Amino acid sequence: MFNAITHSQIFVLDQDEALDFYVGKLGLEVGADVDMGFMRWLTVNVPGQPDRQVLLEKPGGPSMSEETARQVRELVTKGATGGTLIFSTDDCRKTYETLLARGVEFTEEPTDRPYGIDCGLRDPFGNNLRFTQPKAWQAEDFQPKA
Repeated sequence: MFNAITHSQIFVLDQDEALDFYVGKLGLEVGADVDMGFMRWLTVNVPGQPDRQVLLEKPGGPSMSEETARQVRELVTKGATGGTLIFSTDDCRKTYETLLARGVEFTEEPTDRPYGIDCGLRDPFGNNLRFTQPKAWQAEDFQPKA
């Protein structure tokens, strides 16, 4: 039936500020930036990977009433919309240091986990972001425990 997930969506309160953060600080690239009249279709993706894009959507019409949009904006500000993006990286600690130097504020420093090394941050609007350096799995990791 399906063969790919092409787009995910998170809410942002200001699309220009979102571009500054996601492209200017995180190093993503613009996938699309289209004024559709009733909304701005703004997507970003990992450089060189346009098959998976994130829609940076401003709460509002045509998909919701102004009252609902106001409520969504309040939830975004609290970090309570459930919007989470998880990126992978080859070197979590180096990426952390690079982004820290660019002024990115973190909620969690790089931490060793069973699945690899990861850390957490929030975008300027409250969305949760994580990036992970996946563990290099060994054959013994897949053996039954005695």
